[in-house]
Amino acid sequence: MDKERKLIIAGNWKMNKTVAEALDLVSDLKIELVNIKEVDIVVCPPFTALGEVSKAILDSNIRLGAQNMSEHNVGAYTGEIAAVMLKEFSARYVILGHSERRQHQKESDELISKKALAVHTAALKPIVCVGETLAEREGGQTEKILEKQIRGSLAGLNKDQMSETIVAYEPVWAIGTGKTATTAQAQEAHAFIRRLLGKMFDETVARRARIQYGGSVKPSNARELMSQPDVDGALVGGASLEAGSFADVIKNSI
Repeated sequence: MDKERKLIIAGNWKMNKTVAEALDLVSDLKIELVNIKEVDIVVCPPFTALGEVSKAILDSNIRLGAQNMSEHNVGAYTGEIAAVMLKEFSARYVILGHSERRQHQKESDELISKKALAVHTAALKPIVCVGETLAEREGGQTEKILEKQIRGSLAGLNKDQMSETIVAYEPVWAIGTGKTATTAQAQEAHAFIRRLLGKMFDETVARRARIQYGGSVKPSNARELMSQPDVDGALVGGASLEAGSFADVIKNSI
């Protein structure tokens, strides 16, 4: 698939996989994906498995991501994870502001923007998640919500940092529900986000920034979603927990 931007497909394992299970999964993924060069492939295990997974994928085409990070450096922040700790495991990406953290941990756009700055300060790449609920979409508020979240969550980033930031559009109503935004809905939201980035930064940044789709991505819908001009990859939940389905999402995308 000829795309202006290289696709990035990341597996968000959420609170799943023991270390042993994680190693089994990446072992299978390395075999399934050994020849894939057209896509940036990322796996985001739970913190407990980062160290072992990092060693397992060291000489592969799979990169490591974390599911969250503190906005602070090291210090008295019980239960938090600092950038320097992630870098020790050669992590390259960090998911920020996932809708589950916005909902359950009450993370605000302001907090996410501080985390994004901390990620860039550590020379890592943030995957910043945004998306509307079903009630917000049905109320015709999708663009209003997206603009609020993007302006708030990316506040303080400069043009170079934004060019290296991945935005993940994940309609909350499509996460883990089996519902997927239609390709038209996904493209419409991604195009809106890109136009907004053009206004906030400039057209060059908007053209370079990669925008992923997240929300019940699976092998059967990956090709159609990734064929949309402004969809630059996927943040995959459930389908990333099994090697065959995650590999098929990636293979079908190209």
